[in-house]
Amino acid sequence: MKWVREDFLGDSVETAKKLIGAVLVHRSPDGITAGRIVECEAYGGIWRGHEDDGAHAFKGLTPRTRVIFEEGGHAYLYLIYGMYTCLNVVCGHEGEGTSVLLRALEPLDGIDLMKERRHTDKMKLLASGPGRLTQAMGLNKSFYGTDLTGDTLWIESRNDGPYPVKRSKRINIDYARYGKSFPWRFTLEGSPFITKK
Repeated sequence: MKWVREDFLGDSVETAKKLIGAVLVHRSPDGITAGRIVECEAYGGIWRGHEDDGAHAFKGLTPRTRVIFEEGGHAYLYLIYGMYTCLNVVCGHEGEGTSVLLRALEPLDGIDLMKERRHTDKMKLLASGPGRLTQAMGLNKSFYGTDLTGDTLWIESRNDGPYPVKRSKRINIDYARYGKSFPWRFTLEGSPFITKK
């Protein structure tokens, strides 16, 4: 069942938990690719009295972060290290500035296309890591602001769980004084496709 707008309107932590086990689908001219979300991180909001200084929205509304402050259910894509694209799912209500970074997928559909895009046959390396994930799924910055309730890029639930969720600290945000300690990383327990710290 495809997610509708209301599915994206919870806070980032609530949405991140729900995303574990859900499926990201991209319909492109080359074909359909899909992967089960096995790792993600919540961004934006407050934990133990501290604002999330690890979130892009922390410094406020800018041309880059504009879409994060829109109503949930849109895609926020950006470059890291000048070369890798990351995908965030915007969540919450307009003005809240919350999102969920998708960190890893278990490839499900269009695996040959993913292998072609990633130039590898190694299943564990197809979409394990934010940059690999977007490359395997054929996503780039042109998808910034895409409506995730549309027919090109969407999230669906396939009801073939259960999906035991493990919670831990987010990784690779040592620059954030408080945010580096937030336990807002969620993984599908036992999945071989999650990233290694």
